[in-house]
Amino acid sequence: MILPKAVLTAFLEARQAGPHDWLGMHPHPRGKTLGVVVRALLREVVRCEVVELATGQSWALTALGTEGFFEGIVPRKRAVFRYQLKATFRSGEIRQFFDPYAFLPTLGAQDLYLFNEGNEHRIYEKLGAHLRVVDGVPGVAFAVWAPSASRVSVVGNFNQWDGRYHPMRSLGASGVWELFIPGLGEGELYKFEIRDQRGTVRLKTDPYGIYFEAPPNNASIVWNPNKHHWNDATWLEARRAQAGQLDRPLSIYEVHLSSWKRKLEDANRPLSYRELAPLLAEYTRELGFTHVELMPIAEHPFSGSWGYQVTGFYAPTHRFGTPEDFAFFVDHLHQRGIGVILDWVPAHFPRDSFALAEFDGTHLYEHADPRQGAHMDWGTLIFNYGRNEVRCFLTANALAWCERYHLDGLRVDAVASMLYLDYSRKEGQWIPNKFGGRENLEAISFLRETNDLVHRYFPGVLTIAEESTSFPGVTRPVKDGGLGFDYKWNMGWMHDTLRYFQKESVHRKWHQNDLTFGMLYQYAENFITVFSHDEVVHGKASMLYKMGAWHIPEKVANLRALYAHMWGWPGKKLLFMGSEFAQSAEWNYAQSLDWHLCQYLDHEGTRLLLRDLNALYANEPVLSRNDFNPQGFRWLACDDAEGSVLAYLRMDPFEQTLFAVVGHFTPVIRQGYRIGVPRRGLWKEVLNSNSHFYGGTGLGNEGVCVTEDVPCDGFSQSLVLTLPPLSTMLFKWTAEA
Repeated sequence: MILPKAVLTAFLEARQAGPHDWLGMHPHPRGKTLGVVVRALLREVVRCEVVELATGQSWALTALGTEGFFEGIVPRKRAVFRYQLKATFRSGEIRQFFDPYAFLPTLGAQDLYLFNEGNEHRIYEKLGAHLRVVDGVPGVAFAVWAPSASRVSVVGNFNQWDGRYHPMRSLGASGVWELFIPGLGEGELYKFEIRDQRGTVRLKTDPYGIYFEAPPNNASIVWNPNKHHWNDATWLEARRAQAGQLDRPLSIYEVHLSSWKRKLEDANRPLSYRELAPLLAEYTRELGFTHVELMPIAEHPFSGSWGYQVTGFYAPTHRFGTPEDFAFFVDHLHQRGIGVILDWVPAHFPRDSFALAEFDGTHLYEHADPRQGAHMDWGTLIFNYGRNEVRCFLTANALAWCERYHLDGLRVDAVASMLYLDYSRKEGQWIPNKFGGRENLEAISFLRETNDLVHRYFPGVLTIAEESTSFPGVTRPVKDGGLGFDYKWNMGWMHDTLRYFQKESVHRKWHQNDLTFGMLYQYAENFITVFSHDEVVHGKASMLYKMGAWHIPEKVANLRALYAHMWGWPGKKLLFMGSEFAQSAEWNYAQSLDWHLCQYLDHEGTRLLLRDLNALYANEPVLSRNDFNPQGFRWLACDDAEGSVLAYLRMDPFEQTLFAVVGHFTPVIRQGYRIGVPRRGLWKEVLNSNSHFYGGTGLGNEGVCVTEDVPCDGFSQSLVLTLPPLSTMLFKWTAEA
């Protein structure tokens, strides 16, 4: 036996950190004239030979014990040669195959350097598991970052999950471990078995895994993410042409794929990506939405987290199909003219033992100090954005979703929790930054870098911040000192407006400020006006049941008035699924929406109103291409708190097209209500939320109003209107009198 006994023991006890130093073929340690030494560690093998491929000649290896460790000398060979191993298994099966330990590393020094520096933007093509052909041999190249591990092995069905049999090679100071296993293919289950410096063994899924099996096993699956043949070139070219044109129609339908529609007759199962694609595309087209925004679909073990506790950052969840099924979903929506935005979650990750937490026995992806690394609200862990490799992991993740799945935008979740070190913490529970402040400088740098790279690599792809504070410059370009997002959710407008509409009408006169305050900061950012999933869960009531009225018809009238006001107000639009047809119940992630309600006019009428609002919004540039122009808005009447009336003007920069939006939010009829307007002539009533068509009473202004030369509201002419109860109307100036 040439192998030192201590080395053999380390192999058999799964403690060997340098397997390539011993396994495979090596020159004889006592000189080339004696030949080459071949060693193999094979599970359930009783006999092993080394076969020279050039000649077919073979030499038997000697078993060193019963665990499958073999060693032998090929005499009179002065250099290593191309070979295979021929193994006889305990079952009697005989197989000949390439030796994993006969191959050079599949990662280069430049790859590792850029990764450690935090600048390898396509690290997802290097780390993880990738189908490769090396020296003409197909197989799978595995690589994982675990710098503090004492040993890492690839385990799977191919070695009965035994970490002794495929130990990986350490690539030095990079912290990366690597192994090419010939003969493996797509569909192979695998994990990384990691032994830490204390001897504790952890079984971890691949952080860069492309596809995962269902819980409770959660194994990574070898998969090719590029199998789908895309047919959306026209869409992508149009998207690129629109890069930088932020003030354009953007109306977003927020969707939770598992509960949008379900197969009730098939055990209430969710629809697959391929089943969802045509249904969702046609529905959003019918209603006139420009985009769908998917609540997180990256792999997550617990459905009750709605996807926000991610364990597979690079993998579309298995729940609805394979990665190419998801690619088909996006492709189909693109071909039908619908963009796809992904809810992306780089703010935190769960503590599940099989995933990122304490990955190599240390706090690798998260901060060690809980004052920095523990998320107080969700019991999760916070990424260490100051670590180059972690920043590389996350930034490349954003780019991977855009490249592999042609996504049109990333809505970044919980940005506020990333920006502030004291977010949801009491005094003494957080650590100030190096300047003594509360800003998380590393997270801010990460967000700027990610936004910059997404826009650089994928012109036209949007980044959207869910940011609930007044942090300055969220949508200002990075070059101007901002965070570099394209849009920000307008959480302030949402909270104020809902607070107003939740009150019974008799009390609203005391809260007119809730409707007007938002204009003080409306043009500070590029805002999206939103009513998202967060507003219809946890006892907050559905959008319908939030409305401050006792009877359903009045609640529906309030909701229609609210939606018409929302679409008239500056800002892009987002609405959560089910809200468009005034679903009565709160959203339940485990059930389908209550589609049967659409047989009733109260609900179907609300849906039809949303359709017409989207059509008006898309077809009238004043409403859809003028959201970020402060000169495009003017108050007409905002001080009639007693009457709960709100009126404002939307206009183009040259004041050639004008819309008057008039909201009346009490249940009484107001006849002869005078509102001043800046132009004489005809003002056509282009939309009335009280229309019979939408389930209202039909009372309005018979389609058109003509100005009178009576001064009002600071204008020399005015309109005399009939204000239906609980309604919003839009009037368009069309001609001079």
